[in-house]
Amino acid sequence: MTDNSNSSRKAPPQGGSALEEARLRQQAIGVKLRHMFDEVVNEPVPDEFLDILRRADERSGGSGA
Repeated sequence: MTDNSNSSRKAPPQGGSALEEARLRQQAIGVKLRHMFDEVVNEPVPDEFLDILRRADERSGGSGA
């Protein structure tokens, strides 16, 4: 029975390595998400969309300045 208590004491380090693996996975996902977000943010706005926004501003009576 003493061996069982010793093996239960050894279980947390295995769980700790699983937590470390999960953290590394989360960090990798975070890096990829930031990269994807940066790519989207840096994409140019299509001219058609800018025209739609200009027309909407004109209809609302705002000059934007």
